[in-house]
Amino acid sequence: MTNKWFETVAVAQRRAERRLPRSVYAAIIAGSERGLTASDNLAAFDELGFAPHVAGLAHQRDQTTTVLGQTISMPVLLSPTGVQAVLPEGEVAVARAAASRGVAMGLSSFSSQPLEAVTAENAPVLFQLYWSGSRETMVRRLERARAAGAVGIILTLDWSFATGRDWGSPWIPERMDLRAMLRLAPEAIARPRWTWSYLKTGHVPELTTPNMAEPGAAAPTFFGAYGEWLQSAPASWADVAWLRSQWDGPFMVKGISRVDDAKRVVDAGASALSVSNHGGNNLDGTPAAIRWLPAVADAVGADVEVLLDGGVRRGSDVVKALALGARAVMIGRAYLWGLAANGQAGVENVLDVLRGGIDSALLALGRANVGELTRADVIVPPGFTRSVNP
Repeated sequence: MTNKWFETVAVAQRRAERRLPRSVYAAIIAGSERGLTASDNLAAFDELGFAPHVAGLAHQRDQTTTVLGQTISMPVLLSPTGVQAVLPEGEVAVARAAASRGVAMGLSSFSSQPLEAVTAENAPVLFQLYWSGSRETMVRRLERARAAGAVGIILTLDWSFATGRDWGSPWIPERMDLRAMLRLAPEAIARPRWTWSYLKTGHVPELTTPNMAEPGAAAPTFFGAYGEWLQSAPASWADVAWLRSQWDGPFMVKGISRVDDAKRVVDAGASALSVSNHGGNNLDGTPAAIRWLPAVADAVGADVEVLLDGGVRRGSDVVKALALGARAVMIGRAYLWGLAANGQAGVENVLDVLRGGIDSALLALGRANVGELTRADVIVPPGFTRSVNP
């Protein structure tokens, strides 16, 4: 492949599928049960249309915005995603891409790279936490994030114990020991470029979570960290407010769909919320995130920054979300496919594709900047939106 540039996220996905071992690619595809929610995250954007102008268009367009106190070059953030074993550098390469393109990134507490190595790349990093472990443990994680230079916290709540996929789940070992390597050898042999990217570093994917380690202790495996989360009682709203009180900077709650929950996020003192269904990995049958967005934005948009996470694949998707009330969007699978396709440059490529699509939509809609977008710019079909407000 002489030209590594790709023109759409769909092309990046196809290249990622050709490059990654079957199990690694399947883990990124994810989704739960029948995949209804994961599919609707994409399909919902296709139901929305535009109402473009043809004259009087803005010659210069500006995508700059401010989210969680950070000025970013475009209304796109990189969502935290766990154990990025698509190439050895993982989240460090993503951080370099974020810094290069002037956007912020979320770093999962289940990431494959330590927080300190990621913040060293000078991208604004939002450290993501699950409600996992004791309060003392979570305070230690906040202190580590503060010391490492994280600019904000993302508390992820849209994750329940959803298991079983109709198309099959990949086998993921506890550790990459000899037995696991032998079992996965046929997949590795079938993807020599990916395998060589690890072999030349002298190690195989470790499948550990260094940001979940206790001070002075070895990093737990992914399943070890997952086990801690499983054994922790789910957070109450009082817990959310308490955790927010332990952090004196920007604080986002991720995973909101209902208006009543959005109002509780405001009551807890959060700076932002993300309308999200964990990319379809949570309760299957939950509608697409963008279907909930207008009601949530109407209810709390004056009190908290509202972001959209789920199904964004094009710059036009970003514009649709902003027109319906989002301040910015977060992307996950899209940049992972870019990372798999071409490393840091692939993530930058994805961001450039989105930037170009946003610019084209702004031009056609006659908007000089992303802050001018309104609901008059999109055509919302009857029955599109969802709202639950007991």
